Amino acid sequence: MIEFLGFRSVLLILFFLFWFCSSYFGFVEIGGIPGLANVRVYLCSDVDDNKLDTSVHVQETLLKESAVNPSWRLSLPHVLTGVISSFLFGYHLGVVNEPLESISLDLGFSGNSLAEGLVVSTCLGGAFLGSIVSGSIADAVGRRRGFQLSALPMILGAFLSARTESLEGMLLGRFLVGLGMGVGPSVASLYVTEVSPSFVRGTYGSFIQIATCLGLVSSLLIGIPTKEIAGWWRVCFWVSAIPAAILALAMEFCAESPQWLHKKGRAAEAEAEFEKLLGGLHVKSAMADLSKSDRGDEPDTVKFSELFYGRHFR
Repeated sequence: MIEFLGFRSVLLILFFLFWFCSSYFGFVEIGGIPGLANVRVYLCSDVDDNKLDTSVHVQETLLKESAVNPSWRLSLPHVLTGVISSFLFGYHLGVVNEPLESISLDLGFSGNSLAEGLVVSTCLGGAFLGSIVSGSIADAVGRRRGFQLSALPMILGAFLSARTESLEGMLLGRFLVGLGMGVGPSVASLYVTEVSPSFVRGTYGSFIQIATCLGLVSSLLIGIPTKEIAGWWRVCFWVSAIPAAILALAMEFCAESPQWLHKKGRAAEAEAEFEKLLGGLHVKSAMADLSKSDRGDEPDTVKFSELFYGRHFR
């Protein structure tokens, strides 16, 4: 019996080592996810009076289509592209913190605390207005075009801020950037949710906050040479145009939200996008879930007056 338990323990240790390596180093992928999530191990022991017989059967089991998780690798590039807008949000929040003194000296409003405050906060006013219309833009033109529309004022605003010779030009540039800041992250939240497989949706959703923090840190690091290099603050604005341009161009190659396409009655295109995001095996189940979700979204119409009487009144 001791020999039997020792043999089985060794097998289990080897199995878990193999599982660990395959999960973390990508040696094996079965059923669209890393590791051995769809491998079942059966240990069968036949014990007689005279001998101990142990057999190990490792069976690869392909579960039904609806029960297997799709590969997260297919949707990851689309998600990473979308969260560039959140990176830009964080970057533009912090881009003037370090070089504000140099900006005020070069543009002639040094010592004017009101002007300095406006340079910092004008982008937030633009972001407020952008966030108000972001949902309408995303629903009207789609998520991909929404990203591109958010990138456009960020590029123009960065260009204007970097080239300006006056306070007014700086404020206009910051306002334009703010419009993009308001639209982009809102669209990113929708896009990441709609293109992510359900089993990694929470993880991908956290990328939005991570990208915002990375943007803030990047703006502070890029602003460090401001005190030593004259006019470096202009470089800080020029740099921000690069990820905005990447976002606008990369979205041409990213998948559109299947949910948005389905709501627009473009079911064939939605299936094609699901194939890009989840793989061909999961298209039918994803479309079925989408149809169920649409049926569940049908609202129960209630008049405002019914709040004060009838079945909705408590």
